Amino acid sequence: MTRIAIAGAAGRMGRTLVSAVLQSKDDLKVSVATVLADDPFLGADIGLLATGVSLGVTTTADLAAAAEDFDVLIDFTAPEATMEHLEICRQAGKGIVIGTTGLSEAQKQRIAEVTEIPVVFAPNYSVGVNLSLNLLRSAAKVLGDDFDIEIIEAHHRMKKDSPSGTALKMGEVIADELGRNLSEVAVYGREGIGEERDSKTIGFATVRGGDIVGDHTVVFAGMGERIEITHRASSRMTFATGAVRAASWLGAREPGVYSMLDVLELAD
Repeated sequence: MTRIAIAGAAGRMGRTLVSAVLQSKDDLKVSVATVLADDPFLGADIGLLATGVSLGVTTTADLAAAAEDFDVLIDFTAPEATMEHLEICRQAGKGIVIGTTGLSEAQKQRIAEVTEIPVVFAPNYSVGVNLSLNLLRSAAKVLGDDFDIEIIEAHHRMKKDSPSGTALKMGEVIADELGRNLSEVAVYGREGIGEERDSKTIGFATVRGGDIVGDHTVVFAGMGERIEITHRASSRMTFATGAVRAASWLGAREPGVYSMLDVLELAD
C-alpha cells in the first residue's frame, strides 16, 4: 500500500485530493494531512473535513515530523511552501507530486535538478489537458507558420497567477514544435493602437471571474479558416484524480523528474 500525504489538506483542492485518494481503485491511503500552523482546522480529522467520514488522520503543521508516515506527498499549495516541502521530501527520500502553479523560473529549475527522489511535476493533472498538449503539438507541426496562434484561459476569481501554468505549458509545447522561444514571442496583453500582428507571436488572454474551474482554448487562425482546441474543466476532481494517479504511478519509479505525459505514456 502506498501511503499518501496531502499538503494544504483543509483547502478546497486539498479536500478534493483526500476524496480522490479514497475513491481510487489503487492500493492507496491518506496517512498524513498538513495545514498551516494558524489554520483553524489544525488537529482536525481530515476525513471528517473532506468526506464527513472519520479517517483517524488529524491535520498537522509539521510535515518533517511526519516524514516516516508517508511514501508520496501531493502538493498543490503555494510556491514557497512547495519548495520547503520538496526539500523535506528530498531529505527524507520521499516521492512528491507537484501541482503548484505560479512558480518562478528559478524554482522550476530547482525542481528540474532533483535527482535523489522521484518527482512528478506538471502544470495540470487532467488527463484531457495532457491529451490536448499532444493534439496541440500535432496541430502546430501540421499548420506551421501559416496560422496565427492565440491562447485564451479562464479561471475563478481567486486564482492569483496569470496566465495559468496550463496556458503557459500549451504555449511552450507549440513554440517548441515551431522552433520558437516562448519568452521571445509571447504577447500577454494588447492595448491601444500599435503595429499589425507579428505572425511569429503567440498571444495570451486571461479571464478571471466567479467560480470558473478552468477553461483553455488555443486558436489557430488562418486565412479563411480557424481551428480551435478547447478543454473545459467543470470540477476540481479531474485534477485531483490525475494527481492521485500520478502518486500511485510514482511509488514504483526510480529517482528523477517526470511529467504527467510520462504517467499517461504520452511522452515522446
